[in-house]
Amino acid sequence: MNAPVSKETTHALLRVTAGLMLWQHGAQKLLGMFGRDAVGNWFSWPAGIAGLIEFFLPILIILGIRTRWVAFILTGHFAVVYWWRHFFAREMEFWPIVNGGELAVLYCAIFLFLWTTGSGKFSLDHRVPGPGRED
Repeated sequence: MNAPVSKETTHALLRVTAGLMLWQHGAQKLLGMFGRDAVGNWFSWPAGIAGLIEFFLPILIILGIRTRWVAFILTGHFAVVYWWRHFFAREMEFWPIVNGGELAVLYCAIFLFLWTTGSGKFSLDHRVPGPGRED
């Protein structure tokens, strides 16, 4: 039985949707879009650096460029975000629903998936011939 939508299509949909959703967080931090003031210095710690990561790396995810490497970095980023900004900052409350870390955990899981599976068929990684290609 053939499904009307392939695994490759849903893989691409997940990759692009996660990238677009994360890009908005970076745009909030760096450009002051979507109802938030921009950070004053893009290289300030931690908001500016997080903004750089969350603005530029999702563009690579959306396009499917070096997806495994980028997803590896983003998986680590959101693991740190969860433990540092949600777990320890909220009196060591473990459950994400209580400490507000649901998005961090979800992004971490999505980027872990992309790190292990790559960008998929509908990506620029897949279109590049030779040793730079990520399957």
